[in-house]
Order: sequence, then structure tokens, then C-alpha cells
Amino acid sequence: MCKHILNAQVSVRASCCQKWFDCPECHQESEKHPLKKQIEMVFACKKCRKTFRKNVGEFDEADEYCPHCDNHYILDAKTPAMGIGVEGDDPRLMRDYRERQIQAMADDLMADRLG
Repeated sequence: MCKHILNAQVSVRASCCQKWFDCPECHQESEKHPLKKQIEMVFACKKCRKTFRKNVGEFDEADEYCPHCDNHYILDAKTPAMGIGVEGDDPRLMRDYRERQIQAMADDLMADRLG
């Protein structure tokens, strides 16, 4: 999974080392050699997991889709954005304390009844 492009739809095989990467920055971080550029590129669709070749010298609008599943893989890249916030601002990370509160109220009620 690429940390540079969050919505990567394909992986690209680097012709210099024959390894798969989601973006050039991933190749640069993991390999010590420069990325070799070429006209014909090999892609692997992340939706259908099939590979295909594209000549980027003759790239047109129809080439923006996987030939096997029609997944649109040429999209505007979503990159991680820096943000300033207070820890715990994310509503997905909020803890649900209702069970603890219900148990505390039940304990108080029982303590009142038992004296």
C-alpha cells in the first residue's frame, strides 16, 4: 500500500529491477538505483489483479481504463495532507463509555439498596 498516493488503482512494474511499485517515490525509498524510464509500461490492476501493457507514448483517453475490468485508474492523486489538531479529534476514535457509565449507575443503585 502506497503512503504517497492514497487512491492508487494500479501497480507499475519497474523495468530496471522488475519489481512492482505503486508510485515512483515508493521505488526511490526502497531501491538504491534510479528508476529507469521507458515508453512501454506494465501495469497490474488492483481491482481485478490482471496485468496489462500500455505504450505511454500513444496514450489517449481510452487508455485510462483497465482493459480487463474497465477500472478507471487515471485519477487525480489523493496525497496525505498534513493537519494540526488535538489528539482525539477524530470521531472514529472516540471511545464509548456508556457501558462503563451504566455499570457505575447500577453499582450506585445496589449500594443504596444494600445500605
